[in-house]
Amino acid sequence: MTREPLKTAFLASAGWEAASRRPLASDASARAYERLTAPDGRSAMLMDAPRERGEDVRPFLALTGWLRAGGFSAPEILAEAADDGLLLLEDLGDALYARVCAAQPAREIPLYARAVDLLAELHRLPPPRNLPAAGQAVDVTPYDAATLRREAELVTGWYLPGPVSPDLAAEYGAHVEAACAQVAGARACLVLRDYHAENLLWLPERAGTAAVGLLDYQDALRGHPAYDLVSLLEDARRDTAPELRAAMLERYIARAAPADPEAFRAAYAVLGAQRNLKITGIFARLCRRDGKPGYLRLIPRVWAHLMRDLEHPALAGLRGFVTAHVPPPGPEVLARIGAAHG
Repeated sequence: MTREPLKTAFLASAGWEAASRRPLASDASARAYERLTAPDGRSAMLMDAPRERGEDVRPFLALTGWLRAGGFSAPEILAEAADDGLLLLEDLGDALYARVCAAQPAREIPLYARAVDLLAELHRLPPPRNLPAAGQAVDVTPYDAATLRREAELVTGWYLPGPVSPDLAAEYGAHVEAACAQVAGARACLVLRDYHAENLLWLPERAGTAAVGLLDYQDALRGHPAYDLVSLLEDARRDTAPELRAAMLERYIARAAPADPEAFRAAYAVLGAQRNLKITGIFARLCRRDGKPGYLRLIPRVWAHLMRDLEHPALAGLRGFVTAHVPPPGPEVLARIGAAHG
């Protein structure tokens, strides 16, 4: 059933019925976005997140309020219809980090420096728990051992050929849990989870870390501060130079001043491995289950990140399993996954 009548009624109630509407490119989720332009030139964004497809705008509402209260540039909520999965948002523009860096490579280092500084600032705040949203309380749950393992198991569930035996699955899970043991109990900060160049907007007219616009944080959890730094620097969608990654890791350590910098570097490698295994599985699933084969071309970059992470001594056991049982994403492997589409 079309959602158009819901959207039309929502925009009318918000006073935007006369606006022109332009759909934006969709992402890996069930959410859809449109840019609205009013006759007087004002613009806004319409988020359409159908509840019947598993979406819920309440976490986004709750976290937006918390982030904005902390001085961060999450988009202002202009109107909401949470039960219908519709939000009208401030339009933060089109200056995505990925676009700005591609058009003006000289700006990459200052932009990434500002994004790293934002993380250091965010991580000084106690992570939120129950937050109000549309008459309900939204809890921000922990990034615990079970979640870390379940995410990492996406690679065995979708990337490997055929079903994985119970014994092999148990062996892999044990390696993941052992590797993640040092980070699984962390609850130090809010982890945005998708903090990368296609979810960050450059807002140069704003001062300090407010110059970094935030998108796509509705799945945030309470966890370890290294996770979002990994998400930023080990980007699945754009290349980041070794020099940039090293400089920004050291910049974060200098600003956040973790009690044990070496332990933080180890956690960075562990969460990088976990995240890149997860993303490899997600991109394979997007092809095989959801009919989005374009994500396969990103897997080699993710694999390269994974191989670097697994070089850390703390990951010797997981590295041995991956070497023995998870094939690199060469042409034959990617062709097999692509052939499984549909």
